[in-house]
Amino acid sequence: MAAMKQPRGRQEPRRMGNAAMVVTMVVSLCVLTYIKARYCSNPFPKPAEEIEAAEVDEDYDSSRYKLSGPIGEEDFDPTRPTCYNTSKRSERCAAVGDIRVDGNHSKIYISPLTRTWRTKPYARLHDPVAMDDVREYTLLPFGGRNDTAVPPLCTVNHTAPAFLFSNGGFAGNLYHDYTDVLVPLFTSTSHFGGEVVFLLSGMKDWWNEKFTPLFRLLSNYDVVDVDNDREVHCFSRIVIGATFHRAMGIDPTRSPGGVTVADFKRLLRRAFRLERAVASRSGAPRRDRPRLLIISRKSSRRFLNERAMAKAAAAARFDVRIAEPDNHTDTPNFARLVNSADVMVGVHGAGLTNMVFLPSRAVLIQVVPFGGLEWLARVTFKDPARDMDVNYMEYNVSLEESSLRDLYPEGHFYLKHPYDVHKKGWDAIKTTYLDKQNVRLNLTRFTKTLEQARDLLPTP
Repeated sequence: MAAMKQPRGRQEPRRMGNAAMVVTMVVSLCVLTYIKARYCSNPFPKPAEEIEAAEVDEDYDSSRYKLSGPIGEEDFDPTRPTCYNTSKRSERCAAVGDIRVDGNHSKIYISPLTRTWRTKPYARLHDPVAMDDVREYTLLPFGGRNDTAVPPLCTVNHTAPAFLFSNGGFAGNLYHDYTDVLVPLFTSTSHFGGEVVFLLSGMKDWWNEKFTPLFRLLSNYDVVDVDNDREVHCFSRIVIGATFHRAMGIDPTRSPGGVTVADFKRLLRRAFRLERAVASRSGAPRRDRPRLLIISRKSSRRFLNERAMAKAAAAARFDVRIAEPDNHTDTPNFARLVNSADVMVGVHGAGLTNMVFLPSRAVLIQVVPFGGLEWLARVTFKDPARDMDVNYMEYNVSLEESSLRDLYPEGHFYLKHPYDVHKKGWDAIKTTYLDKQNVRLNLTRFTKTLEQARDLLPTP
């Protein structure tokens, strides 16, 4: 028996040594994980919306398509595919030849064309929810030996090229109007000098009227409601789909003619007849104080003490205005109101998109709701503000200023661990921290923020 027990005795220390090594490795791994999470990166994966909003067309390879100019200058090149991605968010189709657009049936007949293509002309390809609401167009070859498509006869002939885009998807939300449609449209068509016919898919009359002043500066022709138009429009050149660079932004190294967001803002000033080019610490001419515009909201993310905020701002010698934009707002009039402001403040939301109308060197104060949403504030409005020559400030709402404090008991998971909520994805973030939250700003802190904003304004 003793002889049999002896080997077991020798194995016991070895087992203990192995266990100690495992414990040491686990502890080391935990320590390294903590250090990395705490000091090297976010302790949670980036939500999809952050990645989407910050995305640029990093995967574009100009050599693959043999383009001699920037994206958007689609000179015919037979070696380039008819349709190709200009970013993860945008696809472009370009053709020269005999082109017949039967929009009522979502078909575009093209000769010459080597194969059938399908495309959805909206710059949000990465988002299936948005793209589900965008009409698909089929590009059909005709006139070749093996082509079976029989094109309809032309009923309207155009000398200018066509540009087909959509206001489906999330259009109607002002932020998406600019990010997904208008800025890419400007980037992709300003080099035509007005000699381009806009074919708009998914047209909503109220939406088209809202931005008609802008369209009139980009195109010399009426916008065609291509989905519902029963004519067969014929062109010798067509471009389908606008190019996305970044959220509400333009990369001048990739845009035709090197246009920038500053050029886009200048076009908006012309379109909506905005008088003020630069903000001032003393406000507009014939005023002795800067104007503060408070962007109001009816639903979630409301200012619960909006009137008290206005009173505090007036006491701090601001000329105060409160306005609530929506889809029925008279855009030219509202654009002029925003342009009259030197400082604009609002809780994170589509209304802050109106910063496109602010004069240069004005101040945008984005009130960021409680819940670790600084990344969302950055990609949606902070980064674009820099390109628009707008001074940016951030007011991060504390738990004491949030209505979530009244909605959930003290110590609730949503209040204590917002970053763990982020791990569940965008829907969880939106439902918890955007859809159910209102704010009541600390007036002392708000007044100090306004004083800092005044210091950022240029002197006359």
